[in-house]
Amino acid sequence: MDPNQKPVTNPYQIGQVLLIDKPLGWSSFQVVNKIRWLIKQEYGIKKIKVGHAGTLDPLASGLLIICTGKETKNIHVYQSQEKEYTGTITLGATTPSYDLETEIDNRFPLNDITEELLVKTTSQFTGDIMQKPPIYSAIKKDGKRLYELARAGETTEIKERQVNVQAFELTKIKLPKVDFRIECSKGTYIRSMAHDYGKALNNGGHLSALRRTAIGNYRVESAISLEEFEADFKNIES
Repeated sequence: MDPNQKPVTNPYQIGQVLLIDKPLGWSSFQVVNKIRWLIKQEYGIKKIKVGHAGTLDPLASGLLIICTGKETKNIHVYQSQEKEYTGTITLGATTPSYDLETEIDNRFPLNDITEELLVKTTSQFTGDIMQKPPIYSAIKKDGKRLYELARAGETTEIKERQVNVQAFELTKIKLPKVDFRIECSKGTYIRSMAHDYGKALNNGGHLSALRRTAIGNYRVESAISLEEFEADFKNIES
C-alpha cells in the first residue's frame, strides 16, 4: 500500500446516512454518482457502495436519503417510510408525461372550476386509492423501462396499483395553478395524482413543480446541498 494513501477504512465505508437536498435538473442517479466520486477521491479508494432510498425525478427537488457502505443494507427500511411532498398542479392542460418533461397535448377551459369544487375533489384522493403509474416512468415491463417504450412511440397497458394517501391539502389557489401538500405511502406517483385530479374535475392537469419535504421522520430542513457536502470534503483536505 502506498504510504501516502489515506486509510481504506473511513466513516462512509462503515456506513453513513446522508440527507441531501437534491437540486432541480439532477437525477437521483447523478447525485449518487457525485457522492461516490467525492468519497473515492477523498479516501483514495476504488470501490464503495452508495445508493439512494427513493427516486426523485430530475424536475423535482428536495429530500434524498443517501446510504453508504454497510448502511446500504438498510435502504429498504428508508424506502418503505411515508413521504411528504409540496408542489403545484397546473390545471387546464395535460401532458403525456403528466409533468413538464413533455409538451402540452390538450387544453381545457377553466370556466366551471370553483374553489369549492377544487377543495371538495381532494377528498377523492385520500385513503386507499388506485392509480396508474405514468407511461413516462422507470417501471420495467418485459425488460424495458416504460419511458423507453413511450419515447419509442410504443403503447403498453399499465396496471393500476393501490397506494395510500394520508393527506391531500390545497395550500394556495390561483388558477390555473393550485399549490398542494401531500402525505403518502411508498410507490405513490404525484404526477399521476396531478393528472387524475384534473380528470376528476372534468378538466385536465399536470404537475408543474414538486419538492419532497419529508421521508418518515427525516425532513428536508435537516438536509444539506451537494455544494455543502463537497465543501465539507475540501475543509477536511485543508
